[in-house]
Formats: sequence, C-alpha cells, structure tokens
Amino acid sequence: MRLLHTMLRVGDMQRSVDFYTKIMGMKLLRTTDRPDQKYSLSFVGYAPESEQAVIELTYNYGIDKYDLGGGYGHIALEVPDAAAACARIKAAGGKVTRDAGPVKGGTTVIAFVEDPDGYKIELIERKQAA
Repeated sequence: MRLLHTMLRVGDMQRSVDFYTKIMGMKLLRTTDRPDQKYSLSFVGYAPESEQAVIELTYNYGIDKYDLGGGYGHIALEVPDAAAACARIKAAGGKVTRDAGPVKGGTTVIAFVEDPDGYKIELIERKQAA
C-alpha cells in the first residue's frame, strides 16, 4: 500500500488552486468536473501522482465555506483489490462504511473505512495494466 492523496474541501476552487500553485509552488496535475454530482476536483502536488502523494481539492457546488472541523475529507490508500481489503479490515474488527464498488459517475473501484476516531480512509483499487 502507499499513500495517494489527502482531500480538502474548499469554498473557491480557483483561490485554492492559486494558493497551492502560486504560493506553495505545487503543480496543477489534473482536474475533474462532475456537474451531475455537483462537485469539481483539482489535484495539486510537487510531483506526478505516480511518484508521490498529492492534495485533492474538492469544491462542492454552492458551498463557499466550511467550519474548520468540516473541511477535512479523507486520506487515500492504493490497494490491489478493494473488496479483499474490505474483507480483511472487517475480519480484523475494522469498520467499512462503503463497500468496494465503482465511484459515482466513473469506473474506479473505491471503498471507505473509518478509523476509531471517525476519520475516513478511502481505498482505491489499483488499475490492472492493459
């Protein structure tokens, strides 16, 4: 396993991208807009996602600010098989809050687990080489 990204909810996507790229020196690596699901994503980091963990900035349409406690989203871990990881976590007494399956609006297989304090951890299934 390896750490993939940390997600932060933002109230203004361009303001946040500008901060991370212009002030912090990161690169804008990729963006996704999902109007049907009412959110947009921007991934920023110092190196490509294949090389190191990055930050996922998430703008939920119509929400321009969050309480500090509600701004944190989740960390993500790459796994070879999300369903097998969920089974292993459940067997060990862990809490799976979303079983493995495709992300809404896409095909990537994900799952979510919760740590003892309630922090979310996303499991993202590694895509098989074609």
